[in-house]
Amino acid sequence: MADLVRDSKKAVRIAYFMRAVAHPIRIRVLAILCERELTVTEITEALGVPQAIVSQQLKILRTRELVKVSRRGLYAYYSLARSDLKKLVCCIGKCGK
Repeated sequence: MADLVRDSKKAVRIAYFMRAVAHPIRIRVLAILCERELTVTEITEALGVPQAIVSQQLKILRTRELVKVSRRGLYAYYSLARSDLKKLVCCIGKCGK
């Protein structure tokens, strides 16, 4: 923790990262991607949110390098860009109680 107190640049990077996560749909997208990689259609169906909104939120998560996309055939599959995001999502889930 002491490094966060002294390192203002690191605090700025963390705040930028946290803003990317600080949206209900983006949190839910990250949570579902903790389980497995999915297409936009599968994410849309699981969350019950319009595809346009899911795509918009995925774009933000991709831009912030929290999710990655891989293409196989006609489909784009989304997954977490970093495995340590699972720990963050679990922590966020506990904080919401």
